[in-house]
Amino acid sequence: MLQLEYGMGRVLAEPFDEAVPRVKEALKAEGFGVLTEIDVQATLRAKIGVERGKYVILGACDPHHANKALQAEPELGLLLPCNVVVYETDEGTRVSAIRADALLGVVGNPALDEIADAVQARLSRVIEAL
Repeated sequence: MLQLEYGMGRVLAEPFDEAVPRVKEALKAEGFGVLTEIDVQATLRAKIGVERGKYVILGACDPHHANKALQAEPELGLLLPCNVVVYETDEGTRVSAIRADALLGVVGNPALDEIADAVQARLSRVIEAL
């Protein structure tokens, strides 16, 4: 697994168009729903005429944990949902997910620590399952 300070991911050998449905299924298996799907390639082409490789941002949410987090920190909606990106690279299809502990850690509310750990564990399992 590839680690970033704010995310984690891996490169898959399969093509982008096969990887996206697999990522969605892996998220579903861990209790996440996909609330948003942003086709970055199409958006940049339409808005500013830029051509780039396939790139999608999936806004993933576990409603139970989101509800608990919003009860502890109502403004947390500014940081939701948890983003997962899927995009083409020369090496294959890259899939990366936000590190929930890093994301929620910026808030500084200890009531979110347990929630962040639980969400982080689930997102890690999603990446590992791919």
